[in-house]
Amino acid sequence: MGALLADVSELSFAKAQDVLPGLAGGLRDGRVVPYLGPQLLTAANPDIPATPEALAAFFQSKVALPSRARGNAWAAAQYIESTRHRATVTALMAEAFATPAKPTDLHHMLAALDLPLIVDSWYDGAMRSALETRDGWGEIQGITRAGIGEDQWYRFYDRSGEKTDVAAATCWKTILYKPHGGIVPARNFLISDADYVEVLTEIDIQTPIPEMVRDRRTEHGFLFFGCRFHDQLLRTYARQIMKRSAGPHYVIVDPADTLTRNEARFLAAQEIIPISATVEEAAGMMLEAA
Repeated sequence: MGALLADVSELSFAKAQDVLPGLAGGLRDGRVVPYLGPQLLTAANPDIPATPEALAAFFQSKVALPSRARGNAWAAAQYIESTRHRATVTALMAEAFATPAKPTDLHHMLAALDLPLIVDSWYDGAMRSALETRDGWGEIQGITRAGIGEDQWYRFYDRSGEKTDVAAATCWKTILYKPHGGIVPARNFLISDADYVEVLTEIDIQTPIPEMVRDRRTEHGFLFFGCRFHDQLLRTYARQIMKRSAGPHYVIVDPADTLTRNEARFLAAQEIIPISATVEEAAGMMLEAA
């Protein structure tokens, strides 16, 4: 593991033009796993919350929140769940993501590559939409265990959105893995603090992560696209999903974003190489090289 940083300024950035063409080749060859975050949606989907903070603001616009829950999507959802009911949280999430997400050109590029694994860490349906015209893929979504009466961490859905099982999933050439759930096809959402209690208790031993995801990451590196790691929950999930993968790993970092000290230390500790570029710039370079 890399040494922890004493200061954010010690983080060494790669030049986009030096590494993105090679990463595009790695995607074509199936050696790189794309790990998509909400910032990928910003330009194409202005009506959809594109950061956890934007989602927290949406909650606050619908429900009067105490100061401790403002600005934090997970705490806001927990407060609403505790005071109103889980159904209210689900309804608000459905409202926040009601506008069908338009896939970007990058989504379409990824969909055309027959990648073994795509990780999508936000709740929108853009990646699923881009994949819909293809055969040979399916989706695994994390689910809340609160009140469902099932001993499950995730569910399987085929390309038509029908619930299926692990036997069918073994035949998929491409797995779309949404660890936090998603608006489509079934409104599965891990969003409240209560949703994450059991997951975070066991995620270090990998139980909540599907075995076929663990298998497919082994010989790969990850490219984090549209992601931030300024929240401990986001760092925990990324660290556990990339666990025991081969690397190297890269993350697109918008020059306008100010990395927190914990965020920079996370990148250093996990040996994730930052690339200085906006999402739009990086996507354009990847498309040119594809």
